[in-house]
Amino acid sequence: MSALVEEMCENASFQPGDRVKTLRGSGHGVVKRVLEDGRLVWQADGSHTELTALPETLMKEDGP
Repeated sequence: MSALVEEMCENASFQPGDRVKTLRGSGHGVVKRVLEDGRLVWQADGSHTELTALPETLMKEDGP
């Protein structure tokens, strides 16, 4: 539990191409672009739909 909190507190700087997952781990995908206001446009694995999220709601995914 503490590892999750520490990971959330990190100031992650997302870049297009970064692998991400939702905080609950139910969604995985790739960052497509970072908007001027800091929100992320990402695409879930297996989907063609682009989603918009606050960076606080996503975590970088380890590994390929």
